[in-house]
This record gives sequence, C-alpha cells and structure tokens, in this order.
Amino acid sequence: MKKYTSSIIFSIAIIVSSIFLGKAYVDRNKTEGKIQITGLGKTDFTSDLIVWEGKFQAENIDLKQAYLTLEKDKELIKQYLTEKGVSLSNLVFSAVETKQKTKTNYGKDGNYAGEEFSGYQLTQSIQIESKEVGKIENISREVTELLNKGIQLYSESPRYYYTKLADLKIEMISKATEDARVRAEKIAEFSGGKLGKLKSAKMGIFQITGQNSKENHSWGGTFNTSSKEKTASITIKLVYKIK
Repeated sequence: MKKYTSSIIFSIAIIVSSIFLGKAYVDRNKTEGKIQITGLGKTDFTSDLIVWEGKFQAENIDLKQAYLTLEKDKELIKQYLTEKGVSLSNLVFSAVETKQKTKTNYGKDGNYAGEEFSGYQLTQSIQIESKEVGKIENISREVTELLNKGIQLYSESPRYYYTKLADLKIEMISKATEDARVRAEKIAEFSGGKLGKLKSAKMGIFQITGQNSKENHSWGGTFNTSSKEKTASITIKLVYKIK
C-alpha cells in the first residue's frame, strides 16, 4: 500500500512539473506587446564664438625693471591687436605672476654647492573672447609678428564654442525622437502589428565632436573645443506599445 501511494505521489509530481514547464515555455515565447527602439539626431554646425589666449614674460635681476619691461610689452601688444581691429573691450589681461629664479651651483669637485638667486620672472596672460571668429583666428596665426618688436608672446590654440547650444540640443532631441518613431513604425508594420502609445522615453548623452575628426563618443559626453566646424549628436531610446 505504501509503495502504491508513493507511485501516485510521484505521478502527480510529474504532471505538476510538466504543467509548470509548459507554462514557462509559453511565457518565454509570448510577446510582451512592446517595442524598444533608439533614434539618432545629428547635425553639423559652425562655432560662433572664439577664445584665444597668449602669455608674455619679462626677466630681470631687478624686480622693478622686470615690471617696467612687462608693462611696455603689454602696451605694444594692445597697440598691435587694436590695429588688427580688436576692440579693447575684448582684451582681458590677467594679474602678473612673479617667480624668483635660481641657478644651481657646483663646486670644483662637481658636488652640489647650493642655489643662487638669478633674477625675477614675470608672466602675464592675455585673453580675447569674440564672435568675430575668422578675425581672431587669423590674429592667433599672425601674432608671431610681435617678435619683430622684441616681444615673445606664447600663443595657445584657439578654443571654439557655440552660443546657441541650448536651442541646438532641443533640435537634436526632436530629430532623434522622430528618427526613433519612424523606425518603430516600420518594425511594427513588418511584424504585422501597429504602433501603440509611447510608454517611456530616455535621452542619451549629448555629444559634440569635430567634423571629420577621429574623436570617439564617450559615456560621459564629448565636448570638442578645438575645431571650428563641429558635429552634434544625441540618442533617444523610446518604448512603444504594440497593438
């Protein structure tokens, strides 16, 4: 009797297991009634703001004389830039940085003999921020002309920005959303269904890269400042119901 009861229990267990396994198989293959798609918005644009910086220095054993030389160079730089058509309101000079220079002394035996004061080095920076991108771009290339005046101005590469970035971002989101919607409609149509209501939308990272550059998109977002001609892009992930 005990053996017969065990057989019944075992048979019931097999039937119940079969039911659950069958249900799991059906659930696994049953459509969830939704479609998830990612759209891309992309456009090329030209920077409308340029920032250029340079540094100049003066050195002298006497601090006052070093400062006078720096002031003289500053005035010559101002004159040069205004003659190039740059407004004084666009010129920003930083505070003067002062550094004491030393030289290392060695004894006749070649051993270190200490440091000796050799003078002062004064450094000042100049920055130009302007919407006249082409003009400032040319000046940054021609500024070596100041060498003829005895001024060593160390020029940095210009940085390029876009002042209408907020509007551009809205435009990109619109393009990405439309791209995702159109693709979702086609997928739904090919699968024999129709696109239903939008369940959720998630915006990706806004990227700005230089046109025709080898820059890669990053998870944190790329923001190029070295190229005047740029490309903006953004992705949108949409989830729709399927009818």
